[in-house]
Amino acid sequence: MSKSLTKSGIIVSAMTFISRVMGLVRDVVIANLMGAGAAADVFFFANKIPNFLRRLFAEGAFAQAFVPVLTEYRRGKDIDEQRLLIARVSGTLGTLVTIVTLVGVVGSPIIAALFGTGWFLDWYHGGPQGHKFVLASDLLRITFPYLWFITFTALAGAILNTLGKFAVAAFTPVFLNIAIIVFALWLGPQMENPEFALAWGVFVGGAVQFLFQIPFLKRAGLLVRPRWGWGDPGVTKIRKLMIPAMFGVSVSQINLLFDTLIASFLMSGSISWLYYSDRLLEFPLGLFGIAIATVILPALSSRHVDKSSEEFSRTLDWGIRTVVVLGLPAMAGLIMLAEPMLMVLFMRGEFTPEDARLASYSLFAYGSGLLSFMLVKVLATGFYSRQDTRRPVKYGIIAMVTNMVFNVIFAIPFGYVGLAIATSLSAFVNAGLLGYNLWRDGVLKRYPGTLTYFAKVTLAVVAMIALLLYFTPARDWWLAAELTARIWKLTQLIGAAAALYLVSLLVLRVKLR
Repeated sequence: MSKSLTKSGIIVSAMTFISRVMGLVRDVVIANLMGAGAAADVFFFANKIPNFLRRLFAEGAFAQAFVPVLTEYRRGKDIDEQRLLIARVSGTLGTLVTIVTLVGVVGSPIIAALFGTGWFLDWYHGGPQGHKFVLASDLLRITFPYLWFITFTALAGAILNTLGKFAVAAFTPVFLNIAIIVFALWLGPQMENPEFALAWGVFVGGAVQFLFQIPFLKRAGLLVRPRWGWGDPGVTKIRKLMIPAMFGVSVSQINLLFDTLIASFLMSGSISWLYYSDRLLEFPLGLFGIAIATVILPALSSRHVDKSSEEFSRTLDWGIRTVVVLGLPAMAGLIMLAEPMLMVLFMRGEFTPEDARLASYSLFAYGSGLLSFMLVKVLATGFYSRQDTRRPVKYGIIAMVTNMVFNVIFAIPFGYVGLAIATSLSAFVNAGLLGYNLWRDGVLKRYPGTLTYFAKVTLAVVAMIALLLYFTPARDWWLAAELTARIWKLTQLIGAAAALYLVSLLVLRVKLR
């Protein structure tokens, strides 16, 4: 069991790694083109709204509801019934998303006013930041259709994941990054407002992602014509699972939107600093947390259908252990090397040393919650695979309210950094509630050696932190050094820390198999 999951996890992580590397290249290009000024703030805002809705309608909530039901169909029904389910799901979901997309394009000023209230009020009163509201409305008209493309992309990816073909869906985001990079380098310098080039890159990238997966679906015999099927039993079941999951799986995204809303009242650059730090957080989160959750969801769903409760618990335990052994050192590395990483990746063109310093504060705050973010992804599958979407919603509501309270507490003294602190703390609350209730259900079990395992991993991370504290140069060195020297030094630090961590695990006799 663990061998098969490990193989699938490696495949997904490898494809995700390629995607995340291209994502970092994309962000380097954007930082060089626009830095962290007002135009960058507005583009990140216009890109965040459809991405938030993507989590609601597509990747997050939909996959958590669709995969368990499709797994049931694969176990108990023939290929024609599976094809009919896919046709009716794609037709029903596609119709709803088409309506939402059209409303979003037409009503972009209302959406910009809703989530960028600070900019809207400034525009309404003739203030100096009013142009941000107008620009946000225009960019949203271009980026919003991305929601339509990515919804069908997510549907195709969920089908392929259920078939065990994880690599295709994990590699698909590479095309979005390539499109944005091409438009930024080719069209951006030719335009007076380069943020429009980036917005068109998002639009085209969404379309390419959608087209890329069609041949794989056809080869699997599951490319079907969409049909409306609101009352279909399978669609009804998915709908009932998806509606609460839409909130539960997207709590972190809702929290980020609240951050964006509050940041629109803060100084220019706040949204950009949060964005760049969040992008570095997303690298290990996607590479490990989301990859592991993606792999174990079909496995857990199969265990649930087969009524293999012991195997279910062991699969979930495997996911948690894997997240801890990979996520804890990644969290320590983000915290310890926050500013050096931002300097190496982004400090050129319009992105200044001061931007790197300010973004490092929010990265430190986000990084402290990385393990919690990863655990939420994995622990939530323990509920969704059993088709229990209501309780994660309840815990998500608690976490969201907690985030709002923490926003008030920390945003006043710490500004945008306080928003990142609040998001990390709310993720800790969410992970705690999910874990506690899985344990209370008897699903999450403490197997022999679990506490010893976690203690040894923690000791190995402490050794890694000590090495970084001793060998990381002061800030002045990073500012004075050439780019090649900064890259080489950062590579040395990461490589040495990773090597010491692995050696420490071996010395402590941590069983990695």
